Amino acid sequence: MSLSDQNIPLLIASLAFVVICLLSIAVILHFRGVRYRRTMIEKIRPSDSEPVVIEQGTPSVEWSGESGGGFVGFLSAIGVKTSPNRSVSQTDIKLKFLRAGLPGTNVPTVFWGTKFFLAVAIPAVFLVAVILFKPMNPSHMLLGTIFLVTLGLFLPDMWLRVRTSGRKERLAKGFPDALDLMVVCVEAGMGLDAAISRVGEELGMSHPDLSKEFNLLNLELRAGKSRQAALRSLSDRMDIDEVNSLVTLLIQTDRFGTSVAQALRVFSESFRTARYQKAEEIAAKVGTKLIFPLVLCIFPSFFIVAVGPAAIQIYRALFKV
Repeated sequence: MSLSDQNIPLLIASLAFVVICLLSIAVILHFRGVRYRRTMIEKIRPSDSEPVVIEQGTPSVEWSGESGGGFVGFLSAIGVKTSPNRSVSQTDIKLKFLRAGLPGTNVPTVFWGTKFFLAVAIPAVFLVAVILFKPMNPSHMLLGTIFLVTLGLFLPDMWLRVRTSGRKERLAKGFPDALDLMVVCVEAGMGLDAAISRVGEELGMSHPDLSKEFNLLNLELRAGKSRQAALRSLSDRMDIDEVNSLVTLLIQTDRFGTSVAQALRVFSESFRTARYQKAEEIAAKVGTKLIFPLVLCIFPSFFIVAVGPAAIQIYRALFKV
C-alpha cells in the first residue's frame, strides 16, 4: 500500500471535520441573526419604558433545555454524567461563563457535555472513514485517534476563550461612552441608581453587552442587594481594569459620603488622559514595528528593482554574454 493510499482515510476524516465545523458555524450565525432581528423588533416596538428596561436587564438563559431543544438537553445530560465532581453552583465556574456572556444556569453542563461529545464524535468519524475505505497502519490510526480526541476536548475551551476575549474587547470599547453618559446624568441631578438605569437603557443599541451589564446591576440594586456588593459583582463579571477602578471609586464615594458627580468628573478626565497617553504610546511604537516589514519585504524588492538591471548589465559586460 502506497503512502498516498494510507493518507486517504485521514484526508477524508479531516474534510468531514471541516465540513462539520462549517455547518456548525453556519447554524450558529443563522440563529444569531434570527435572535438579533428579534431583539431589534423588540427594541423598536412601542411600549412603556419601564418594562423594556426590566426585560433588557433580565439575563437570557442560553443553552437551556427548554429553549435549545432536545439536542441541548442531551448534551446537558452528558455533562452531568461525565462531570459528577463539578458543581454548577461554584463561583469560579459561574464567573467564567458570565465573563463569556453565557448567564444560563444550564450552560456549564452543556459545555462539559459538548467537550465529551466532540471527543467521541470526531474520532468516531475518523475510524468510520478508515473502516469504510482502506485500512491504515495501526500506529498511525492510534496517533490520529489520540490527536482527534485531544482536539475535541480542547476545541470548546478555545471557543470559550475567544468568546470571552471578544466580549471583553466590546465592553472596553463601549466603557468610555458609558462613563460620559453617567457623568452627564449625575451632573444633571440624577441619583447614581437612576443614572445606572438610564445608561443601560441608552446603550442598548450601540453597546448591547455593556447595556446588559448595567441593566443587570440595576436589577440587583432593585432586588435589595447592597450597592457595594452589586458593584463588585459588576466588576467581577466585566473583568476590566477601568471598570475595577470605577467600582472602587464609587464604593469609596458611597462610604465616605463625598460628591459622586465630582468624583466621576475627575475620574473621567483622568481616564481620558490615560487613553490619550495609550494612543500616543501605540503611535510611537509604529516606527519600531515597521522595521521588520521594511527590512524583510520592502527593501529586498526595492534593491532587486533598482540594482537588478545594473547588475545584469555589469555581468554581461564582464563575461561578454
